[in-house]
Amino acid sequence: MRRKELNLLIGITMLFSLFSCHSRNTTVSHLFEETPNPDLLILNGTVVDGSGAEGFYADLVIHEGKIKYVGNLGSAKMNLNAKEKIDATGKLVTPGFIDTHAHGNPLTTPEFHNFLAMGATTITLGQDGSSPENPAEWMQKVDQLVPGPNVVLFAGHGSLRMQSGIEYDSFPDEQQLEELEKLLTEALEAGCFGLSTGLEYNPGYFAGKEELVRIAKVTNNYNGLIMSHIRNEDDEAIAQSLNEFFLQGAYCPIQVSHIKVVYGQGASRGQEVLDLLRQSRKEGIDVTADVYPYLASYTGIGILFPEWAKPPFNYEQVKQEKYEQLAAYLRERVAKRNGPEATLIGTGKYQGMNLAELAAKANKPFEEVLIREIGPDGARGAYFIMNQELQDQFITDSLVMICSDGSPAGHHPRGYGTFAKIIEDYVVKNPAMTTEFAIFKMTGFPARRLGLEDRGLIRKDYAADLLVFDPDEVKDLATYEKPHQMAAGFNDIVVNGKLVRKDGKFVGTRNGKMLRKKYSDD
Repeated sequence: MRRKELNLLIGITMLFSLFSCHSRNTTVSHLFEETPNPDLLILNGTVVDGSGAEGFYADLVIHEGKIKYVGNLGSAKMNLNAKEKIDATGKLVTPGFIDTHAHGNPLTTPEFHNFLAMGATTITLGQDGSSPENPAEWMQKVDQLVPGPNVVLFAGHGSLRMQSGIEYDSFPDEQQLEELEKLLTEALEAGCFGLSTGLEYNPGYFAGKEELVRIAKVTNNYNGLIMSHIRNEDDEAIAQSLNEFFLQGAYCPIQVSHIKVVYGQGASRGQEVLDLLRQSRKEGIDVTADVYPYLASYTGIGILFPEWAKPPFNYEQVKQEKYEQLAAYLRERVAKRNGPEATLIGTGKYQGMNLAELAAKANKPFEEVLIREIGPDGARGAYFIMNQELQDQFITDSLVMICSDGSPAGHHPRGYGTFAKIIEDYVVKNPAMTTEFAIFKMTGFPARRLGLEDRGLIRKDYAADLLVFDPDEVKDLATYEKPHQMAAGFNDIVVNGKLVRKDGKFVGTRNGKMLRKKYSDD
């Protein structure tokens, strides 16, 4: 929304508020009785409430972590004795963004300033099948240290597989499957919001249909959601991989993690994949997806290596006995993934170099360096394997919400810029979405999908996770060369009722919570 459009909207909504002042003032009189000295006032803003509805002029009263009033305070705003005030004139007031797929460890980096600075007041961890070994104990530790943003946890299928004793077995016995179900049940009862799978990674790669169906049934028993890094995101394999995921969707709501089509080209291909999701929904599968707005993925370098060079196989033995076969595989694999220039090393001594640069520096073929000096577990990297027109179909679609798939440490701009990039590129510069729809995809939609009952919307008695910003000032400053640059423009950020960022500076207060899924006894 441009400034001229924003100012017009402010004028219209202010005019509307004059015609409804009697009912609002009645509410205000009760407000004085209930909350005479609120913690925070946000005044004169244009509220985009996260529902997708048109923005409106309003004041907000915040007290004890909750939104106590949304409306026009009129002259009463001069009399409320608030501890802090924000003048939101000419700015939007929105719910804090909810990152449905994030990475990081709040026990080591509790501030998570990278997420907060781009407007994410809630992040979802335990992704791609990997989660803490003891979720209940881990959650208690997060409670004690108080994270910067709120934290949601999913139980990781791969982690549970290792704990259950199944590990890399493709054919677990009944006792092992029952142990897997037991561990998942314990994680869900501890407050996990569902299950994540990483079927392209070990050990999830070894899971078969029976196992996937059984854990879907357990997840559904607790009204949970399954998020999945599906088995293969390549263009020729994505339909088959989605169909496999839909098998779980017959028993449980499902979400495709960071949806993409590797090697796919064009908007029409994106629509074909979205049509698969829509057709499955017609058939009763409750499926949605999330996406990040960059053309490079980021994961372990093992994504380039064949399964026979990764656990449970002995890599040192493979390297000695099948060197030429492995080298040929890597050459072919990298060529298919847009060549050595399209793989950017993100960790280790080659950080910041692509495979072509790495080879030139080492004066060796890139595959030799990969095999002898890095190995399948030796680095993480960014992979430029996506098409803009295709991914834009996902980013702007009503079935797809926004995630970062980022972390504080990853050598990828998505961990610092995702939500700012959506505002900057898709709302302000080249409007592909309305402001209200973009905010909905980052707030109300993910809150509803995750089951966050009192977040994601600006409503009375909802948790006060809020952003105050001018869309024209929002900038994604992170780059692939310098990925750890904070986003600009989200200058006032409220988490659970407290200002954690004011006038563009963090105030030293952490006020996030470890959120737990509540299950009824019915």
